[in-house]
Amino acid sequence: MAWKRKVSGGVVALIGYMLSPLSWWNDLFVNVPLAVAFAWIVSLFYPAAFKASVVLGYWLTNVIGFVLMHKGAQRMLSEKPKGYTRRDLLRDITISLLYTVLIVLLVHFGILKPIQNYFSEQPQN
Repeated sequence: MAWKRKVSGGVVALIGYMLSPLSWWNDLFVNVPLAVAFAWIVSLFYPAAFKASVVLGYWLTNVIGFVLMHKGAQRMLSEKPKGYTRRDLLRDITISLLYTVLIVLLVHFGILKPIQNYFSEQPQN
């Protein structure tokens, strides 16, 4: 049924929008917490990987957001959705990399750090 396809496509597109950097106002409440949570989990096993894990986690949320938004909109708007092209992926990755620069700066300046460092007396690197 057409309405089921449109509703499911709309839900997927909405989730993608919330994860994408297009919802800049939502980055602080969705992408950054997901990226930091991902990094906390990784840093439990390998503490030195915290910074790289925040960057990777943030980047992944953005790319996944773009892909979900694209696929959801395709499903919602067309009877026969076209495939996700290399050009679409390249565009999504480029935009995500630009937003990732911001997260790298936040980690570099110590605004984002491992959870145990928020509660310790002495700053740790």
